Amino acid sequence: MPVLRNIGQLASCPPSDDQSDIGLIANAALVWRGNRIVWLGPESDLPEEYQAEEAENCRGRLIVPGLIDCHTHLCFGGWREQEFEQRIQGKSYLEIAEAGGGIINTVRATRDADSAELSRKAAATLDDMLALGITTVEAKSGYGLDFDNEIKQLEIYARLNRTHDIDLVATLLGAHVIPPEYRDNRREYISLLTERLIPAVADRELAEFCDCYIDAGAFTLEEGREILECAKQCGLGLKIHAEQIQHTGAAGLAADLGAVSAEHLEHIDDRGIQAMAGAGTVAVTLPLASLYLREAFTDAGRLIKAGIPVAVATDFNPGSAPSYHLPFAMTLACLNQQMTPAETLKGVTSYAARAIGRQHLMGSLLPGYQADISVIDAPSVNHWLYQLQGNACHKVIKAGQQIN
Repeated sequence: MPVLRNIGQLASCPPSDDQSDIGLIANAALVWRGNRIVWLGPESDLPEEYQAEEAENCRGRLIVPGLIDCHTHLCFGGWREQEFEQRIQGKSYLEIAEAGGGIINTVRATRDADSAELSRKAAATLDDMLALGITTVEAKSGYGLDFDNEIKQLEIYARLNRTHDIDLVATLLGAHVIPPEYRDNRREYISLLTERLIPAVADRELAEFCDCYIDAGAFTLEEGREILECAKQCGLGLKIHAEQIQHTGAAGLAADLGAVSAEHLEHIDDRGIQAMAGAGTVAVTLPLASLYLREAFTDAGRLIKAGIPVAVATDFNPGSAPSYHLPFAMTLACLNQQMTPAETLKGVTSYAARAIGRQHLMGSLLPGYQADISVIDAPSVNHWLYQLQGNACHKVIKAGQQIN
């Protein structure tokens, strides 16, 4: 089906610097050849050469670029449903972590799981994500926290990227927290990261990015700088978990180091906002984490007003955001992050692509871009995000191939 016709509303989501610019075209048509888009516009302007092509009638549905979840922790062992109850009973994120739960709980389960088990679990999640209209996923390690198990996670991502329809972008998050065996010798673990793990991952091309969690209970600003400077010297792109639990200055560090993104940002200050705006750093907001932790949502409206491109992602993980439902995260962003539906859609398409270095290939429906297309059973962007459904995605086309 190289032509889609009778599109009620098509959102091309151009890679412009206007968060609200989603390039809406009413009564549209779209054409692709192979895996690339070749034409889009009002159906009344469809060129003669495409008039006789095989076409699908979209029956007035909404067409958007394939959605991009640009912050997930896809591969992990076990779950942490007991912490859900603990938080309801008043325990904080840090209290649970200090008692041996949190990330370390998942580290134990991930170390105990073999690659086949972890791969099956991650692949099943990707299947469900694809059905929601998600066609590209950033996937972090960070639940191994030793050389072999971090490599294990990244090798799983490499295999899934070869075998699954979804495109995976891998990020090394060995600097998630200090593992228990190094709690009394932080320097030794940081040396493991900078002298062995980061160089090996870069040399084997197992990740495109390196992330560091700079916050209470994780890494200090000075430790984060050392780790990320090493990653940069090894040729990896940079990301930072920044300002989630408390203000640390990590957003400013992201700007200073040229990181592609700073992620979370619930406690960012004016100085961090100014630094990110000046550097062009993407702000990746994670409303599902705020919901589950019952903490403040990122004030995305403030970031947008400052000129920062704002992406929206799920933060899918077994503790603080155990959901990969990106459309639900989009509705939460509208309701709690001061984002309009258009701004939110831009945040899971063009700006999400920018946060993973794919802005010239994915995230937009324009000639030359990859034909990643989600057909949404709604008449408009506003209606889609206003009427929350289990799954409004009618059909997915990935790299020009119909998936479902």
